[in-house]
Amino acid sequence: MLNNDQPLQQASDGRAEFNLRWGGDADQPQALLGGTHGLTVPQSSASVQPFTELLVGDCTHLLREIERESVHLLITDPPYFLDGLDASWKKGGLDQRSTGAVEGLPPGMKFDPRQGKVLQRFIAKVGRLVMPTLKPGAFAIWLSQPRLAHRMGVGLEDAGFEIRDVYAWHYTQRAQGKAFSMDHFVNRMKVPPETKHEILAKLAGRKTAQLRPQFESIILAQRPFDGTLVRNWLDHETGLADLSVMLNGLAPSTVMDVEKPIKAQYNGHLSVKPVRLMRHLISIFSKPGQVVLDPFLGSGTTAVAARHLNRSCIGIEINPNYMEIAERRLREETL
Repeated sequence: MLNNDQPLQQASDGRAEFNLRWGGDADQPQALLGGTHGLTVPQSSASVQPFTELLVGDCTHLLREIERESVHLLITDPPYFLDGLDASWKKGGLDQRSTGAVEGLPPGMKFDPRQGKVLQRFIAKVGRLVMPTLKPGAFAIWLSQPRLAHRMGVGLEDAGFEIRDVYAWHYTQRAQGKAFSMDHFVNRMKVPPETKHEILAKLAGRKTAQLRPQFESIILAQRPFDGTLVRNWLDHETGLADLSVMLNGLAPSTVMDVEKPIKAQYNGHLSVKPVRLMRHLISIFSKPGQVVLDPFLGSGTTAVAARHLNRSCIGIEINPNYMEIAERRLREETL
C-alpha cells in the first residue's frame, strides 16, 4: 500500500536524465524526439525506463506532436486569469483595459463575466488537442479556481471528456485574504470630508465579497473508455483507480488536506502546487512506468512528483523563465 504521508524518496538509480526541448516556430512545430513524427512514447510502460521530457512552447502547438494514445494520465493546473496574468495567459504586462465591475482594481483582480467564457473556450480548445494523446479511459485531472470550475468543466465536456467527479484541495496555512476595503475609493471621492465620514460609517467596514480562500477545485475528467472497464484496463491499463493510496493516514476522499508549499526563494511562480498533493493524485490514477502529461507545467511540480513515483512525464510550458525553475527543481528535488 502506497502511503503519501512518507517522506519523498530519492529517484531510482540509473533513471534517465530529463531532456529540455524547444518547440520552435509556433506555426511550424518541430519534431521533439527521434524521428519525423513528433514525440514518440514507448508502447509498453512495464519495461521502459521512466523519462522526463520538458518542452518549451505553446501547448496548443506542441500537443499535436505527441504520439496518439500514448499518455496514461493528464494532470495540470491551467491558467485562469489569476492575479498578475494578462489576457494572453502570461505573467506580467497586465492588460490595462477596464474589464471589471469594481473601479480602480488592477485588471487581474476584477470579476469579469467574460473571464469564465474565455476560459471555457480555451479549455475546450486545449481539451480537443489533448484528447488524441490520451489512451482510452485515461483520466484527466484539472485544478481550478473555484469560481471558474463550472466553466472549466463545461469546456472539458465540449471537448468530449466525461466529468467523473470534483474534489477539493483543502489548506489552511498561507491562505491570504483578497477582500478589498472601500475606504480607498471613498477617500478619492470628490465630496466634503464630512460626507466621506458619513459614507464610511454607513459601509461599516464592509469589503468585497472575497472570503479567505481555503480550497481549490480539482476536476476529474475522463476520456471515454473502450468496451467494459475490465476490457479497457486489460488493453490500456487506464480507467480504474487505486484506492489503497493513503493521505494523512486515511483512504482517498474527495477532500484532500495538504498545506500550501513553502516555495524556494528562486521560485517566482504565482501558484505553486504541493508535490505531496500531486504525488497523491498521480498514485491513485496511474501506475509506475506509465506516462503523465502536464501541458501547463509551470514551475515543474508535476514532473518532480512523477519522477519520485517512477512515472514518465511530458511537461509543456510556454514561459521560459518557469521552465528554468522546473529544471532546477528537478535537479535539486529528485537527486
